[in-house]
Amino acid sequence: MFADPLVTEPMALTALLTAVLGVVFWLDSFDQLDPVFKYLPPVIWAYFVPMLFTTIGITPAESGVYDWMSSYLLPFSLFLLMITVDLKAILRLGPMALFMMCAGTLGIVVGGPVVFALFGSFFEDPVAWKGFAALSGSWIGGTANMMAMKQSVGTPDSTLGPLLVVDVVAGYGWMGVLIFLSAYQDRFDDWMDADTSAMDRLNEKMKNAEDTRRPVTLRDLAVMVGIALAATVGAEAIAGGLPELGDPTIITAGTWAILLVVTAGLVLSFTPLQEMENAGASRVGYFALYLLLTSIGAKADLAAVLDVPLYLLAGVVWIAIHIAFLLAAARMVKAPLFFVATGSMANVGGAASAPIVAGVYLPAMAPVGLLMGVAGYILGIYAALGCSWLIGLVAVGL
Repeated sequence: MFADPLVTEPMALTALLTAVLGVVFWLDSFDQLDPVFKYLPPVIWAYFVPMLFTTIGITPAESGVYDWMSSYLLPFSLFLLMITVDLKAILRLGPMALFMMCAGTLGIVVGGPVVFALFGSFFEDPVAWKGFAALSGSWIGGTANMMAMKQSVGTPDSTLGPLLVVDVVAGYGWMGVLIFLSAYQDRFDDWMDADTSAMDRLNEKMKNAEDTRRPVTLRDLAVMVGIALAATVGAEAIAGGLPELGDPTIITAGTWAILLVVTAGLVLSFTPLQEMENAGASRVGYFALYLLLTSIGAKADLAAVLDVPLYLLAGVVWIAIHIAFLLAAARMVKAPLFFVATGSMANVGGAASAPIVAGVYLPAMAPVGLLMGVAGYILGIYAALGCSWLIGLVAVGL
């Protein structure tokens, strides 16, 4: 422990957090460390390493660097993720895939307020509901939406800490179960009398898909970064003049800024700017997102994980409700296990996990998982707001 933080100068602090992110992903490239990163993915290390630094006194718990990252890196990353969306391709996935993804989303939206009604009175944290609101974003689209909900409802970093542990243990635990069940998908499909025709057509199509990614050029970087920064600053300026809505407040100035950049990104995804994904625009967006996560970790208190057992039980119940909705939907439309698993991960895991699960079931279908995960991002920005509002109403009534 150190009496005073060792690194406080803004540029040095930014460099340290960026270096942490770089080292984490560099270590992830070693085959020998695959067992470690299989169960503890880089995004978790990006959060917990800075938290450990702050706990032992290397970095400060408060800094203007963190505030700047929170205000600008999130809308910047979301804009780049949205501008690269191919909505037409998502719609071509077929109604069954989208129906299963939406069923999973509904399970999260319904499960959030139900779980908080069951467990909310047992939490000592008076704003625990804001942590669950942030978790609803993670479980409807992934990390980007979690950060969006965190900023939207103003979740304290101390409140977010235990929920991130729940996100990993419950979310990735469920992912492990789905991977295990891939060996039994034929039995499930027979039991469900599933219609696999749409899946078979998609599988054949994806086998023939060509990779259009190309090396990034200086022009590409100038365009994607320039437009994203302009959209971010413009959205922040416009949002400052819009009213806050909700009781408890759900739509803040930060929320308006996020909604503006997401909507602008989706509109521009129908223009030639969408081709920026061929140069890796979404990867730039993810880098900004994970750098933001390092700053969130640096502000958190490691002692918050002591509350994990009760939070974890609540998370498991929440996932169980999500599963119940998925199974009911699968029975209704005779969906194969592939769409159940991928639809679930498009919500709980987002674009980072959905293609992994899809690829385990059908290797050629990994891009379908990615598209469904991107669809989860789009839906999650709006659905998680509704879920957060419902959780907030339950919290007021407790």
